[in-house]
Amino acid sequence: MPRDPMPRSSSPDDADRPASPDRSDSRDRPDRPYHHGDLRRAILRAALDVIAADGPSALSLRDLARRAGVSHAAPAHHFKDRTGLLTAIAAEGHGLLAATLTEADDLRDAGVRYVRFAREHPAHFQVMFRPELLREDDLELTTARALSSERLRLAVSTARPEFGGADPRLAGIAAWSLSHGFATLLLSHNLDAVVGDRDPEDVFRTATELLFPSTGR
Repeated sequence: MPRDPMPRSSSPDDADRPASPDRSDSRDRPDRPYHHGDLRRAILRAALDVIAADGPSALSLRDLARRAGVSHAAPAHHFKDRTGLLTAIAAEGHGLLAATLTEADDLRDAGVRYVRFAREHPAHFQVMFRPELLREDDLELTTARALSSERLRLAVSTARPEFGGADPRLAGIAAWSLSHGFATLLLSHNLDAVVGDRDPEDVFRTATELLFPSTGR
């Protein structure tokens, strides 16, 4: 959304920038990087790195500011607080998931793509389904979540004959539970012995074939 013009001295983005190299105090902080570009993206990227390595509980806005080389108040300018940051990550994750599911050929392929998404975006995956960490009434989040849910519903609808007269919503929950459960166990290394050196996506395909032999048609 465009911002109203304001004098350079009162720009809120000034809080996001460390002292420029030609200021006197820059000599006291030779190892502090000067940030330029998309600070919001930089903070999100740093947050995703932290979550992937140590989980959402390790997230700290002050630490992210240090990583980005900006003042400790800068992240709050973009996300307000830790909950806002996690909500933005969850919303982005649902958008990415929806895009992934859109390209699915059938229900089994949707499940494979779900597992692939979890492997490629483990930090998003850890946050997306943790309502206690999120601002549930956030418009961006609710919109993205509705889109990813709709993509899953469409994938289930293509397999309606295989589910017989089952309630479509329950069929969707069954399909989601299988994909989400496998992805969760995989990321937590509970399937290491079973998967071994094989491609996890191939293992998932085999598992779904055992339970739903006809869903691959």
